[in-house]
Amino acid sequence: MDLLIGLQWGDEGKGKIVDLLTANYKIVTRFQGGPNAGHTIIFDGQKHVLHNIPSGIFNPNTINVIGNGVVLDPVMFKKELDNLASQGIDFKNRLLISRKTHLILPTHRLLDAASEASKGKAKIGSTLKGIGPTYMDKAGRNGLRVGDLERDDFKERYKNLVSKHLSMIDFFNIDMQYDLEELEVSFFEAIAQLKQIPFIDSEVYLNNALENGDRILAEGAQGTLLDIDFGTYPFVTSSNTSAAGACIGTGVAPNKVNDVIGIFKAYTTRVGAGPFPTELFDEDGKTMSKVGNEFGSTTGRSRRCGWLDLVALKYAVQVNGVTKLMMMKGDVLSDFEKIKVCTSYKFKNEEIDYLPFSLDDGDLTPIYKDLSGWKTDVSEILDGAKLPEEFKSYVKFIENYVKVPITLVSVGPDREQTIDLV
Repeated sequence: MDLLIGLQWGDEGKGKIVDLLTANYKIVTRFQGGPNAGHTIIFDGQKHVLHNIPSGIFNPNTINVIGNGVVLDPVMFKKELDNLASQGIDFKNRLLISRKTHLILPTHRLLDAASEASKGKAKIGSTLKGIGPTYMDKAGRNGLRVGDLERDDFKERYKNLVSKHLSMIDFFNIDMQYDLEELEVSFFEAIAQLKQIPFIDSEVYLNNALENGDRILAEGAQGTLLDIDFGTYPFVTSSNTSAAGACIGTGVAPNKVNDVIGIFKAYTTRVGAGPFPTELFDEDGKTMSKVGNEFGSTTGRSRRCGWLDLVALKYAVQVNGVTKLMMMKGDVLSDFEKIKVCTSYKFKNEEIDYLPFSLDDGDLTPIYKDLSGWKTDVSEILDGAKLPEEFKSYVKFIENYVKVPITLVSVGPDREQTIDLV
């Protein structure tokens, strides 16, 4: 099994690469996260956005598995399925769901909103999709899973959990207006459609596939710096987004993992609140945002932009055991005369080249190295040898810093705008 991991704060372009690599794999599986993921894939002039469904769904020869580490919102899942059907995508024969996948209930979303509202200025920037509360129920051993839909007492279990959620919402003492009955109508309609997709014991299925010689790609949802353990806590997601999480989220053992493919942007972005040492508030940042079309595919929120943080990137490479790198959105930097990269931090009057316990400290500033820009439109280049020398130097500088080869660069959003460097 190979892993595909985002190395920043998400939005690195994982969906495009999974779609690109799918032909090499029999199975693509998601291993964590929920509909807070937004994987954008563009081909044949059409834009497709996926939230719960693995990005291999567009390949007719690939089986897509929603793994046990994922949390699934049936309502959003139904919308995804309806959208695929409207585009003529036959998902019925290539989509499977783990029985151990946890369900996001309508009250999980309400809890998420109440919790975030109660924090005031200390909000963490939740997508309000009910992800955190669902993982809380999972850890608290209260959650409902896809396999529970096959039980006769599902409705009773559902009502018991909803009752608990409503008392928690009351505890927050937030003035919230909602119609639970209306939300439940949509929820149970979506459940009916969810039941049309085959449920499997995914850990058994995936391990049997490996024994039969089938190649599997595990697709991460959010980036490493949002990992619940190794990210910029508490401004993180609620699951393990790093390589170790792939084993937990699929049931495939670590000794079955081969390549760990790390995806990163040629610069850095972040959605929502939280520390971001290289964030730009000037015209350079605005240019990155505009040229890179930096808006969240799930939330629509504008992304904060900044120079590439090599300290954070090297950290993510180490935590994940990355074996090869792929650099996305190289075309976005084409208009810059000079490009900065952060090579260390000044932290409490010391220069350090590692991530400290917390980046959310007023006494931390990035130290930059200036590199020459290429001032050339690279979006139409398909041959690595024809890339500007300054672009090649930028790639080489990153490789030398993190000690891992960059095997592919993306120079545009379309499938075809990809250059293999090996």
